[in-house]
Amino acid sequence: MKQESLFANQVDNTPLASRVRPQTLAQFVGQDHLLGPGKILREIIENDQVSSMIFWGPPGVGKTTLAEIIARTTKSNFLSFSAVDSSISKIKKIMQQAELDREIGQQTMVFVDEIHRFNKAQQDAFLPYVERGSIILIGATTENPSFEVNSALLSRCKVFVLKALTTAAISQLLQNALTNPAGFLKQHVKIGAAELHSIANFADGDARMALNTLEMAVLNGEKNGSEITVTTSSLAQLITRKFVLYDKNGEEHYNIISALHKSMRNSDVDASIYWLLRMLEGGEDPLYIARRIVRFAAEDIGLADTNALNVAINVFQACQFLGMPECDVHLVEAVTYMALAPKSNAVYAAKNAAAKDVKQTANDPVPLQIRNAPTKLMKDLGYGKDYEYAHATKDKLTTMDTMPESVAGHEYYLPTIEGQEVRFKARLEQIKEWHRAHQE
Repeated sequence: MKQESLFANQVDNTPLASRVRPQTLAQFVGQDHLLGPGKILREIIENDQVSSMIFWGPPGVGKTTLAEIIARTTKSNFLSFSAVDSSISKIKKIMQQAELDREIGQQTMVFVDEIHRFNKAQQDAFLPYVERGSIILIGATTENPSFEVNSALLSRCKVFVLKALTTAAISQLLQNALTNPAGFLKQHVKIGAAELHSIANFADGDARMALNTLEMAVLNGEKNGSEITVTTSSLAQLITRKFVLYDKNGEEHYNIISALHKSMRNSDVDASIYWLLRMLEGGEDPLYIARRIVRFAAEDIGLADTNALNVAINVFQACQFLGMPECDVHLVEAVTYMALAPKSNAVYAAKNAAAKDVKQTANDPVPLQIRNAPTKLMKDLGYGKDYEYAHATKDKLTTMDTMPESVAGHEYYLPTIEGQEVRFKARLEQIKEWHRAHQE
């Protein structure tokens, strides 16, 4: 935990992002859906009706800056906590002081950056003070708070979703940094609009990355006295590769595998390849992707293309044998095949329908005629009696009942006419017609 002064002078050697950090809502760039005229968060701040809240959004969109602006606007004590050095005893000690301050009319705002890194006990330590109104808690997280913040604490906070900044917003932010007296001090920086746009585009919605890139560009610019020129060629060395926002254990992992699965289901081959490559670029385990493709082959293609599962298994084995980066082309082949294959979820739907019946009839007895009868006692009890051997009949079919009475007549597999499944549909209709004729 550290206590900060919001009014301290900036130190010259601090990072550019800190030197030009906005001090007021008027200086804040982006998040117009929350801070535009008449929008909810702006109204709450300007009317001094701030309560505990969670800011959820990607890195570099202004979560910390916004918390500081709120504290400054409401003239609150501002405390910042880090999960690394915030023991439960420290949290409680500071919270008790905040409660005493409240009794004399001084409001305390507690900013918890990366609140998803706080364990349950640490989060619980804030809870009673939030409930009593001793503090206003502002948590910032890049992870979905539904999964990462204790439900009791989350229920007492408003959640505001901050979006990645647009390229236009970041361009404006960079321009503001160039004209800010605290930005580059006495240096005169010459950089064109095209170069600023390139930095903004490279930053991918992250203001901090944009400002850090601008600072590096200026440090590596052509110097002539106090004048520094940033050229396209010198800038190109800094923006050759974008960082892929992909957390293999976080929400984005599940978002992108969902995007891949649904793109293949929608037969969108280009989107399927794109999302696959996004996962590989982010360092995803190729075997995880291959396993998901194996699942897809049965869930979304099934008997419409009986070769789909073969392709999926073959690609899985190729990934085991080769590993990355060699198996990337095999995965592309697999998702391309799955996207273009005819689709049927009839097998998957049959599984779900049967599973529902099983949960309700799990203890129903097996019909006697299809029970095994390895002993004399079992035969005497009627096990296997009236069993009809299908291979002994002309049509390889019998009229024997093989379902429990409670679910007799229930149908689960309802084939489509997609791809090869039309053959299975025809065969099923043939079997049903035989039963209708022989039962009559």
